Amino acid sequence: MSTVSRRIFLQTNVSAAALAAAQAPAWTGPAAADRLDQGPFEAEQDDGWMTLSSTSAHEGPLRNPGLGLMGYTWEEGGPSLAARSGKETLEQHVDRLSSLPFVDILYIRCDWRHVQKQAGRLDLHPIWKLTLDAAKARGQRVAFRVQLSNPSAPDEPIAMPAFVREKVPLVNIGRDRANGQTKDSFEPRYDHPEFRKAFRELNELLSAQFDGHPQVEFVDLMQYGYWGEGHTANLHNPFPDYATAERTFVDFTRQQLEAWKRTPLAVNTEPDISLVGNRRVIEMCTGAGAWLRSDSILVEEPIQIDMLANRPPWLAVIMEDGYDRQYKLAMQPRLERAMRHVLNVGGNYWSLWTEAANLDAFHKAFPRGFESLRSRMGYRLRPGWLWQRKRRGAYELVTAIVNEGVAGVPGVLRVKAATPDGKFQAQGSLDPGHPYAGKLRQCAFAIPRELEGQTLRLEAEIELRPGVRRPVQWASEPLGQPVEVQLMRWSDARWRKNI
Repeated sequence: MSTVSRRIFLQTNVSAAALAAAQAPAWTGPAAADRLDQGPFEAEQDDGWMTLSSTSAHEGPLRNPGLGLMGYTWEEGGPSLAARSGKETLEQHVDRLSSLPFVDILYIRCDWRHVQKQAGRLDLHPIWKLTLDAAKARGQRVAFRVQLSNPSAPDEPIAMPAFVREKVPLVNIGRDRANGQTKDSFEPRYDHPEFRKAFRELNELLSAQFDGHPQVEFVDLMQYGYWGEGHTANLHNPFPDYATAERTFVDFTRQQLEAWKRTPLAVNTEPDISLVGNRRVIEMCTGAGAWLRSDSILVEEPIQIDMLANRPPWLAVIMEDGYDRQYKLAMQPRLERAMRHVLNVGGNYWSLWTEAANLDAFHKAFPRGFESLRSRMGYRLRPGWLWQRKRRGAYELVTAIVNEGVAGVPGVLRVKAATPDGKFQAQGSLDPGHPYAGKLRQCAFAIPRELEGQTLRLEAEIELRPGVRRPVQWASEPLGQPVEVQLMRWSDARWRKNI
């Protein structure tokens, strides 16, 4: 290579590297308490080593926090179609949905009027108790969204409770004839003092009851417009100008981020088609550790798919697709195609909607769809390798935590090595999101020499929010059995060094 060519080569690559660094997102993950040593574990560090054990992957379904299939006990139109028409009771609907063996989370998407009827208190619709009770009985978790606007409600097109509606002006934003709307749409003046006052109270009441609730997996951010998704389709917004719209929803977002400290929030990643400040809202939420979600998977803008697939690895992604929500057998090709794309964006959750009988029939006729998600979606962790090393006159237990799922860990993974009786415990955290999808992360524990010959058990939990930890089941065979190793003795002839 000539001097000139070499100079051009170096300049070009240095410039490209600088550009890539400048374009790289400045993500800051949650703080990891008592961070474990995560290597590299160099050969010259030890005075001998041995591979103690390895594990095989469990390839079937398993339940863990931060992932799963979600059955809807209530959606924007109400409960199941049968319950809406009087062919089954609300209790029967919830029981049938929650009894499906592949449902991991029960989800409520209701209007503001379904949680509050008067100022100063919550008045939860009966679906809330039914859902929480069913989830508790069957070992499921719960998630929810409270909608500030809902054009799909069959009985009342305004999501606000009457005591708010009577004080807040509504704006006629027009009729979306292109999408078949036959009536005008109305949106509240979200910036009105009475709306802002009522919203603040709603957020405080909800967070007081459900932030840190042991059954609640996540809560959707209350956002602008239709179904709380951050848009009003092809129609304009009710604000006098963009600055007012953005300022209003930035403030609403700030209030929610400040109130919800122990339960993850999930922000819809809708591009700012309605000019209400979505870009700022998403940036605020991503920076604060909120999860991401989308209301569609195939019919979606390129920027939204990119945002979901290339998110910070410690954030979960919640996916749904409302086009074929009834899960009719005739729609199997499109439904399976949609499900498979959840894996392409590294999704953690997939929505099953409300129709228990159809879901059961669909699963029996086409089991590949749900099973492919249950065996790959989210994270799937196991201690792939376990080594023992002699180091500094004592022992070190090193493990490589393998993630065979399509998503990173949604939060911070904590790993513990302990004797079965619990008298000895060594534990700590990996860096946020590790191990990433399809990767592994090594970590080490200092083990006293007097424990030689004893058994150590490896356990894990996820810190979804600071101080909020949930146990994690290893995705290893045999499923449900503890991962244990027996420590070698110092005098054992099997130690390896320089081999």
